[in-house]
Amino acid sequence: MRTGTGAAGAATRTTGAATRTTGAGTRTAGAATRGGATAPEGELDEGRLLRMRELSQRTGVSPGTIRYYLREGLLGGGEDIVRTSRNMAYYPVSYVERISLIKRLQEERFLPLRVIRGALEEDPGRVQALVELEDRIIEGALARAAEGGWLSRSAAQKRYGVPRNVLDRLAEIGVLTPTRRGYDSDDVRIIEAIASFRAGGYEEALGFTVYDTLRYRETLEPLVEEEMRALLGRLAGTVEVERAMEIVAAGVEPLRELIGAMHSKLLLGALRRHRSATSARDGAP
Repeated sequence: MRTGTGAAGAATRTTGAATRTTGAGTRTAGAATRGGATAPEGELDEGRLLRMRELSQRTGVSPGTIRYYLREGLLGGGEDIVRTSRNMAYYPVSYVERISLIKRLQEERFLPLRVIRGALEEDPGRVQALVELEDRIIEGALARAAEGGWLSRSAAQKRYGVPRNVLDRLAEIGVLTPTRRGYDSDDVRIIEAIASFRAGGYEEALGFTVYDTLRYRETLEPLVEEEMRALLGRLAGTVEVERAMEIVAAGVEPLRELIGAMHSKLLLGALRRHRSATSARDGAP
């Protein structure tokens, strides 16, 4: 037994006992329970365990939400939780990454909790790899956009001869997405294509308008979503992130060529079918 007196009042500590006495009163620490088993409180590894308040601060998620995750099984079966009393528990540091991942999947991917729980139960490492790969793809796309430079609206109008009202309408319908710095490299390619159409005779007087671009965007959007699912499903967790990024980057130009070639082939086939149908109709009795 060791006895000491300080400004906060007398304190008595009994080594190996479950009771601590302080100047403010007496608290019974009891035994710590980990995953259904009991361990002395002195064996708690505080460097690897967090209180609920600390867990909430590190993740930016409220204690109430974290408790909900626990009840729903999103953080596992609770085997690593250490309980020292009815109202005191310590949580593993690994929960920080897990809770942050759940929060991101909810807020950025808009996934319902039942889907998140199923994915985490099946393969949590793969879910983390998917998120990391998505982040790197986005970072790579932003980096390429920055490397390509920006073109101001006035410069784009002057260089390509596209009227300002046409550029404005393309932005209104979401085909172009200019910022304060102007147009990124992808927007510039679209503007260049519009200019080439106009130079080739695709004029509004003949019924060709900027709204024709919506046909392509609406067709490409589900295709791109499917492409992303295929890429992520095949690469995430299968190869290293750096290698996956190399594969994604290597496919950009071939994909553009493939889409262009297939479009030309399909258009030629449609024209032939149209001619055949017209010839058959004109030759019919």
